[in-house]
Amino acid sequence: MEATGPRCDTGLNRFDELRNNGVVKNASEDRKGPAARQTAGPDSTAPAHDEQRGTRNRVARSVLDHGPSTAAELALRLELTQAAVRRHLDALVAEGVVEPREKRVYGARGRGRPAKAFALTECGRDAFDQAYDDLAADAMRWIAQSAGGGAKGEAAVAAFARARLAAQAEGYREAVETAAPEARTEALAKALTADGYAATARSAPNPQLGEQLCQHHCPVVHVAEQYPQLCEAETEVFSRLLGTHVQRLATIAHGDGVCTTFVPKAGAGKAAHRTGERPTKTTTASASTAGRNPA
Repeated sequence: MEATGPRCDTGLNRFDELRNNGVVKNASEDRKGPAARQTAGPDSTAPAHDEQRGTRNRVARSVLDHGPSTAAELALRLELTQAAVRRHLDALVAEGVVEPREKRVYGARGRGRPAKAFALTECGRDAFDQAYDDLAADAMRWIAQSAGGGAKGEAAVAAFARARLAAQAEGYREAVETAAPEARTEALAKALTADGYAATARSAPNPQLGEQLCQHHCPVVHVAEQYPQLCEAETEVFSRLLGTHVQRLATIAHGDGVCTTFVPKAGAGKAAHRTGERPTKTTTASASTAGRNPA
């Protein structure tokens, strides 16, 4: 399945601080001011960085909880100085987490320019808890149940996965087909990386036999753990794009560190015969291998 939504590197700690609604207030440095910061010893660099990051996360969390907010509103809400809040907002804007907007004024507008309100961007919102995994798993479960469950349900999920991956593959086809035959695995890896999979291509343990397509990240791993049909369909797509049978050796969904797919080199059988080495058996994924680590 294709990764959905913006792919952003916000620098926020999305798994710890942002998911915790009750983050401990550790903004003492902002409240004490520059004089107190000057007295900090040389060993305080790392804790100070962590403290700044924690405070910045609290600023972003407050915008999420309360909607677009001005620096003054955030300072009052978080018990910080406005100068400190503006400093964190500047950093969050630079990271693409928040963006300034004209604050909407109801009634008569006073003198001067209206205060800027800061709202989360799509990237910033994506750093917080999302229910995409649950939504996707529920949708897959509904497909299986609607088809009658059992083997019919599994077949329906597989059909959906193939249709979804076929559409996704169209975005990779041009990159692969325009590459030289020996560079197609690398071209596919670059296309997958652009789609959020952090993929690389490297030689197999025996380079004469082929190479390995490695995906270091899986955006749908939690759903694939329940529905290995996603891995099966993905492997079939790789086979069609590369014009050869491939073998899925490992998957993140099964608990491996990397999704690894073996791509045989043209004429690998002849090379193995010359070296006396038995070539690796290469097949498209089946229900017994894809999504699992085959023996």
